[in-house]
Amino acid sequence: MSINRAVLVGRLTRDPEMRSTASGMSVLSMRLAFNDRRKNPQTGEWEDMSNYIDATLFGKRAEALSRFLTKGTRIGIDGRLRWSEWESQSGEKRSKIEVIADELELLDSRDGGGQGGQSGGGAGGGAASSSGDDLEGEEIPF
Repeated sequence: MSINRAVLVGRLTRDPEMRSTASGMSVLSMRLAFNDRRKNPQTGEWEDMSNYIDATLFGKRAEALSRFLTKGTRIGIDGRLRWSEWESQSGEKRSKIEVIADELELLDSRDGGGQGGQSGGGAGGGAASSSGDDLEGEEIPF
């Protein structure tokens, strides 16, 4: 058995991009930024290190949530990791890891303060919002 779960809370680095597959399924692509704190071995000081990961949401929820997602929106994602590999136009091999979102929850309220109640549905949404409390008040890395 293998386990492939990722739960992330962060802010969108840009407005998400909506597209459709050849079969007509909606695909919402976005990039999420979140901070990690590390101790600098030379200075002994704690530093914020920015992390970025691409995320993708499929189907009707992608269509519905796309209206509410803009650059800077704080979200929680519960999903699975997927590795992709391709060749660039110059012939170089490229790869990336992204999160395929099973659940997405908006964590900003509509008036800009506190946590909101907008949800992508399902039981996993509550877990994402409760794990984000420790990020409140940290600087956005973009």
